[in-house]
Amino acid sequence: MNAVSAQTRHVDADVERWERTYATFQHLTLLVAPAAFLGVIAAVVMWLLKREESPFLDDHGRESVNFQISLVIYMIGAGAMTRIVIGIPLIAGVIILGLVGMTLAARAANRGEFFRYPMCLRLLD
Repeated sequence: MNAVSAQTRHVDADVERWERTYATFQHLTLLVAPAAFLGVIAAVVMWLLKREESPFLDDHGRESVNFQISLVIYMIGAGAMTRIVIGIPLIAGVIILGLVGMTLAARAANRGEFFRYPMCLRLLD
């Protein structure tokens, strides 16, 4: 299931409870983000450990890593614009995007749904 539309919810009825919990925590690694790369590293490690065991975990892990790398790129760009006034609102926007996206993804994972983040660069496919 590589192509999951943001408009429809694809649910894996066979996914086990531990897989849903693990996928939820894959998204919550973003909470380690005050040290930006720690969240990415945690997401990568969690994804690599379980991606072979479940297509559900592989999909959620890849999506989480892609989103967190995207946020780091967006934050670097916003930080570069702080010399002009627009950088500060952009930083706030990136933080809000991260928190809202993480919450939606974690909830979807916990329900056994596949999820696609908005504004996410698909670097790993």
